[in-house]
Amino acid sequence: MKYEGIADDELGYVIAVVDIKVSPVGKILPGDGATHHKVVFSLLTFYPKIQEIVEGEVVEVADFGAFIRIGPVDALLHVSQLMDDFISYDEKQGVLMGKETKRKVSTGDFMRVRITAVSFGRGSSGKIGVTARQPFLGKLEWIEEDVLKVKGKEEKEKSKK
Repeated sequence: MKYEGIADDELGYVIAVVDIKVSPVGKILPGDGATHHKVVFSLLTFYPKIQEIVEGEVVEVADFGAFIRIGPVDALLHVSQLMDDFISYDEKQGVLMGKETKRKVSTGDFMRVRITAVSFGRGSSGKIGVTARQPFLGKLEWIEEDVLKVKGKEEKEKSKK
């Protein structure tokens, strides 16, 4: 219980302690009512790496960006890293929308992003920054549209030859 939920520089985010083996032989210390046993266990962890591409669900949208759940933690996708467009925030609908592209991001959308910053704080805190301003990153529907555009251009070039 002591290890679950912590963020550590070497381990990453500790999700669960698994495969616990407790030695049946223990020690009794004077003045302590408990017995102390040697324990061997394994940890299930999530260690985000910079430049890694991950997919996650948008769990919250705010005027400064969106939080995307990747693994056991939420990463911040700042508005400046969302798309190459002027972005406005509609507080009533909870939507970030591009002015020219009309592309929207709202809670429940699935996005593919690249991890750009990772900092592990003390205890359970830690921060992850991500970007979607690179080719074939962003909302999954946008990626499908971009792939179809590229395929259409390739087919046009082949037909010209």
